Formats: sequence, C-alpha cells, structure tokens
Amino acid sequence: MKNLSLYLLLLLAFTACQQPKSKQLADPWADYRKGYNWLSKNQDSAFFYFNRSATNATDKFQVALAYQNMAFIQVDAGDNYGAQESLTLSLKSLDEHNPKHQSYLATDYNQLGMTFSNLNDHKRAIDYYKIALQYTEDSQLKQYFLNNQGNSYKDLKKFSDAIESYRAALKIVGYEGLSYARVITNLASTKWLLDKRYDPGPELRGALRIRLHENDLPGQNSSYAHLTDYYTESRPDSALMYALQMLAAANKLHNADDQLYALGKLISLTPGLEAKAYFLQYQRTSDSVQARRNVARNQFAVIRYEVEKAKAETLDLLQKNSERRYQLIAVITLSLLGAIVGIWFYRRRKQRLQIEAERNIQDSKLRLSQIVHDKVANGIYRTMSEVEHQPDMDRMSLLDQLEKIYDVSRNIAHDEPELAIDFTERINTMLYAFKKPMTRLAVTGNEPELWEKAGWEVKEQLSLVLQELMVNMSKHSRATQAHVDFSAVDDSLYIEYQDDGIGLGEKQKKGKGMSGTVSRIEALHGSISFGAGEVKGLHVSIRLPITH
Repeated sequence: MKNLSLYLLLLLAFTACQQPKSKQLADPWADYRKGYNWLSKNQDSAFFYFNRSATNATDKFQVALAYQNMAFIQVDAGDNYGAQESLTLSLKSLDEHNPKHQSYLATDYNQLGMTFSNLNDHKRAIDYYKIALQYTEDSQLKQYFLNNQGNSYKDLKKFSDAIESYRAALKIVGYEGLSYARVITNLASTKWLLDKRYDPGPELRGALRIRLHENDLPGQNSSYAHLTDYYTESRPDSALMYALQMLAAANKLHNADDQLYALGKLISLTPGLEAKAYFLQYQRTSDSVQARRNVARNQFAVIRYEVEKAKAETLDLLQKNSERRYQLIAVITLSLLGAIVGIWFYRRRKQRLQIEAERNIQDSKLRLSQIVHDKVANGIYRTMSEVEHQPDMDRMSLLDQLEKIYDVSRNIAHDEPELAIDFTERINTMLYAFKKPMTRLAVTGNEPELWEKAGWEVKEQLSLVLQELMVNMSKHSRATQAHVDFSAVDDSLYIEYQDDGIGLGEKQKKGKGMSGTVSRIEALHGSISFGAGEVKGLHVSIRLPITH
C-alpha cells in the first residue's frame, strides 16, 4: 500500500514539474522542483522544499501540489494528523470548477480517506473515497480508489459492500498485471471472510506468481500476509512459511508495519523459545517505529515552523545547523526594520508638527484678521457713520467711541470679551448707529427677556453678525427701509433681516465679511440663509440654538 502511495506521489510530482518554466531570471517553480528531486533521496529535504514552495508561491495551483506532496510524505512517515492538515490546505487552493484540477482534487480526497483508514476511522475514510470517485474519470485512479474503498468496507466487516467495490475495480483493471493481482487478492480474501467454505488459495497463489514474475516486492509482501491469514488455522506449517517470507520481504522494504504484522503471526505460529525471540524482536521494532514516527512528526513540525518564519533559508543552512547565523540575520533584519520604522515615524512626526505649526499660524492670522475686521474696522465705520449722520453728536461722545476702538485695538491680542450689562440696549445702539437719514430702520422683538437664556458666546457672535449686516446695509445696499426682527421659539433664537435695497451681489457674498458671518453662525451650530425680499432687496434668516 505504501509503495503505491509513493508511486502516486512521484507521478504527481513529476507531472507538476513539467509546468513550463518562466524566464531564466526567476523560476517560480524552483523550490517545487527541488522537492521533487529530493523525493527518492531524503524525504525530510523534499518536505522542506515542498513546504517552502507552498509558503512562498503565488500560484495557487503550485501551493495545492506542494501541500499534496507534503501529505504523501507525512503519511509515509506515519504522521496522519499532519497529513490531514496539509491536504486541507491543498484543497483550499484547488478550484473544483477547473477541469485541470479535477484529478488533484480526487487524489487529495483519496489520501484523506487513507489517513482516516490508518487511524481506524473507516466510516469517514469511505466518505472521502466516495468524494474522490466523483472527481475523476481516469480509470487508473478509479480502480485505485475503489480498491481502497473495498479495504475500508472489509475492515468494517461489511464484506458484501467490499466485494462490490473490488468487483467494480476488477472490471477496470481486467485479468492480468499487477493491478489485477492486487484486486484479486483483496477480493478472494474477502470472499473467504464472508464464507469460510470458500477457498481463496488458488487466486491468492496466482496473484503471488504474478508479483514474483514482475519482481513486485511490496505486492509479494501483501500476498504473503493474505496467505498467512488464510492458512493459519487449516495449515499452520504453510502459514508459518508465508509469515517468514513476509518478514523477509518487509525487512527488505524497511516496512515497519508489515514487519510488526509478520512478527505477530510468527509469535502465534511458533512454539516456545522461538516465539519468545520473535516477541522480543516485536517489542524492539514497535518501540523503534514509535520513536521514529515521533521524530518524523516533530521534524515536519520544525520544518514548517522554520520555513514559515524564515522563507529565505536554504538547504545548506539547514544541513549545517546554522541557528546562530539565522539569529544574527534575524537580529540585523529586525534592527534595520526598527531603524527604518523609527526614521519613518520621526519624519512623520516632524512633518505633522510642522503642518500643525503652520496651521496654527494660519489660524492665528485668520483669527486676528477677523477680529480686526469685526471689532476695529466695523467699529471705525460705525463711528464714521454716526459722525456723518448725526451732526449734533457732541465731542465727548465721539471721544468715547474712539476710546472704545482704541481699547479694543490695544487688547486685541488678548481677545477680551466686551461685557454688556444691558444687551438689549447694546444691540439697539449698535443697530441705529448705522442708520442714515434717508433709511428708515425698524427693530422689533429686541426685549430683555429675549436674551435671558442666551449665553455669552451666542450674544457676542450675534452682535458681530448683526454689525456686519448693518455695515452692508449702510455701505452697499442703497436701502430706504430696513427691518430687523428678533424672536425666540423653544430653545432657538430667530433673527429676520430685510431691506429694499439692491440685494447682495456675488462679490459681497464671497467677501471676508459675509463669509465670516456664515462661519460664525455655523460654529454656533446654527443656520443662515440669504434671499431676496418680498419685492426686492435682501432677506436674511438666522436660527441659533440658545445655550446657557
């Protein structure tokens, strides 16, 4: 059985190695080919290169084949659980809708069946054999899968189902050759297990003759095992002879499982001291097999770990046990990586701090510009307007206005808020300061209770917004009538401004004053809209949430 598995492994690996090579500068199948070249020499090395191929390849098909070959090697070493993991990874990289992948899918599922059979879970093994049969039309693969399926049925003592599988395989292989010898051996022995009156001897010996003629040592080993089983009760001397021949063949093949099977038979077939000698040999072989398989499993685990962690290691480094060199490479790599990351973070931080500094400077400039515009320029314009349109304005009042502007200019860096004790009066004073003789201005709703819930920030920013609207009215609107209405509903403050002037042109809309007005309202989570009046002019609607 193991010989046939190895045969399939070599066949599949060889087929895959015939993939067309890419340009000479880079061969993406190089590791896979190295694994194939090591198959018949050193399976650990083959496993290493197949694993590196599976880890590094970008071609999913190559990944699938590499994991499949790793599974074959693991099964041959008795690592069935590791093989199941590799086969699962192989299946994930195959496309069931791609005809090119069908035979490889079938092989994976068959091999999964064999791992479960080796673990004595024959029910699950049969499930996988059935799936494997669905994925292939190849007669050679089909007869092989049917034979395996029959073996699992036989181990479950479902002899009728086993016979049916063997007969289906026999129809494919015909009545000559090594495949016939394998199937007829299993079929004859199963018929005997089903009915002890059946004599499988002629068929078993006929199969052995074919295998001897073809020099098929693994096949001979199988025939000796079946003949030993058959003759154990009826002809113990013949059973003993075949058991000795099986042990000799198993020793030549270095097949530990068959060695143990033959020794077990010899223990029961030989008397006294000879049996004890075989028993001691059985114990030594069993311990050696177990130790060897543990080492193999550990070795495969180590190889997979090292390849995944260091993809660039070569076979020479592994053979020379270059752990120190690898650690040095890892330290240097990590140090370089750390240095690169550190430099990158330093530059990013420096760049971020520079951007933040430039942004802060820009924000400061914009803030200062806005304060100068709102508190100084508009204040000066307000005073000019009062002087122009109030001829009777006394000198002391003018000096008071100029002193306020001076104080604002002097303390502009501190941006100290103006404390308004009577905000209603402050708003009225500010609004009417921009009124011209030819302009009628009406203000409604500006009552003290209106401002009771409004916070200082709302009052301060709204004062500047209204001041900007009045500057526009006085300088640009040519209005003869203007109306400012204040109202409060629930937790919102509403201001409606309307005049009969020429409206707001695109230049005024995009100007610093109006764009600043919009920014102030939005910063307070309010809304502002500009439109035409009922007949002509400008209509501005403002809504602000009242904050405490």
